[in-house]
Amino acid sequence: MALSRFFVLQVLHDGPAHGYDIARAVERTTNGCCSPSEGALYPTLREFKQGGYLTSEAEVVSGRERKVYTLTDKGREAFKVGLEAWMDATTALTETGRAATARGKAKGACQC
Repeated sequence: MALSRFFVLQVLHDGPAHGYDIARAVERTTNGCCSPSEGALYPTLREFKQGGYLTSEAEVVSGRERKVYTLTDKGREAFKVGLEAWMDATTALTETGRAATARGKAKGACQC
């Protein structure tokens, strides 16, 4: 699962939200590293809805209609699976980084 898609699920795991709030929450959660555009976010939300990972409901706020998205049980399960996968990947990357740092220090230690 792409990292940006994972963060969309993470935001909705915390509770229902509309598109603009989802995009801003992903941006905050990732410290600006991932900032989904409307062109990327809404197709993802449509795909998640078609796949049964979320539902949407129309809501009128200040005379404007917007969709509020909510995770389904299938979406919550997908979030859990994605979280486990990303945690495993993070562990592997951390270990790789430590090994690379150790190799770099070992090379620099011997000045023959």
